Amino acid sequence: MGAFKQYDFRGVFGVDFTLDDIYRFGFFLPKLLNADKVLVGRDMRVSTPDMFDSLTRGITDAGADVCDMGLTTTPMVYYFTAKHHFDASVMITASHNPKEYNGLKVSRHDALPVGLDTGLGELQRMMQEEEVAPVAKKGKVVDYPVMQEYLDFQRQYHYDFSNLKIVMDCSNGMATSLVKDIFGQQPIYMYDELDGTFPNHEANPLEPENVVDLQKRVLQEKADIGVVFDGDADRVMFVDEKGLFIPPDLMIAVLGHYFILEKNMQGKVIVDIRTSKSVTEYIEKLGREVYIWRVGRAFAALKLREIDGAFGGEFAGHYYFRDFYYSDSAMIAAQVILHVVSEMKKKGVSVSQLISQIVTYHNTGEINFKIEDKKGAMEAMREHFCAQEPYTKFMDFDGYRIEFKDWWFNVRPSNTEPYLRLLMEAKTQELLDAKLAEARDIVIRC
Repeated sequence: MGAFKQYDFRGVFGVDFTLDDIYRFGFFLPKLLNADKVLVGRDMRVSTPDMFDSLTRGITDAGADVCDMGLTTTPMVYYFTAKHHFDASVMITASHNPKEYNGLKVSRHDALPVGLDTGLGELQRMMQEEEVAPVAKKGKVVDYPVMQEYLDFQRQYHYDFSNLKIVMDCSNGMATSLVKDIFGQQPIYMYDELDGTFPNHEANPLEPENVVDLQKRVLQEKADIGVVFDGDADRVMFVDEKGLFIPPDLMIAVLGHYFILEKNMQGKVIVDIRTSKSVTEYIEKLGREVYIWRVGRAFAALKLREIDGAFGGEFAGHYYFRDFYYSDSAMIAAQVILHVVSEMKKKGVSVSQLISQIVTYHNTGEINFKIEDKKGAMEAMREHFCAQEPYTKFMDFDGYRIEFKDWWFNVRPSNTEPYLRLLMEAKTQELLDAKLAEARDIVIRC
């Protein structure tokens, strides 16, 4: 079974896992997390109803009850796991993956993520080695409507941004179930019908081709900003008034205008190891310390809670908030960022101008090299560049992040694919081009 990943259970439906696997997953989950009831939400993918049936049969055959939230976003499941004190929850989704994929995201009490090292590995062992023996007193499935309570919570982050012209792409995903209640009729909506076949574009805004329609519409409408959500609405990304995609890590700095300057929230700001120094230096100028940590919610949410950080974000468009049980919420991020953009427009500052105030480095973005000897290439880069000049900072989690006086790089292996991921940044384009050329030569030699 190839669906057990570092952070969740995910793969091509009917290929990487079967409905029997989903049933067994559900059956052993209450035992794993010592839960007598499990909160379950789900997205709109074509395979989701069958997965829901199998999962809930497994849970109830184990004697636990299912609290059925119905169609939800992933952050909604996180929120109610923590607020309503569930020991276990599952979101049925494959997030941003193509339509043939599906999966399960699991949380424990306080919405703490359950990854391969924190429970999913043991669950995999149970599914493979232990016998399924349904109990005599089965659990039950009960409706658990929470939408109004969630909307009431979200509205505390809503401000008047009637001076903005906004285009909002829901990617035919779960954001559709919330956006009009949160943002009203002001935005120009795109692809705002739930459709698990994703007829317009895949629900992954990090892929440039999936943002093209939004970019065109922003220019066509002469909008101030474009907003796009992924499939399960736990990530959000933005396009400026010129139709240019904004690297998601830069929006961590924009969030600082609200949480630091406006709200004076104390605490560190967490970022992942790929985050631009433009962001870390900007946050430090706003008066807060930055904590650089590993990629992925399974690590970011835990670390933010551990350090009681104020907020944080990732290169991939996840944004984490202390007031959201240290979990990620695309809706909070979108509302706060639109508020900041609205206030900036009142001062005559456009989105592109705001971003230009943040950016002080030239950046390659994340580049993927298909290579088998990933470790060898990483070591070769470390040895080559560290021999040229002394480093100012060295981090060896998620591969290497090595910083020098005028530039830095992060090189890390993919956990699931034969890819080496490289990101480089420098104070000048010339220096960046030179260092990238050297890195490419190293990869070729490996």
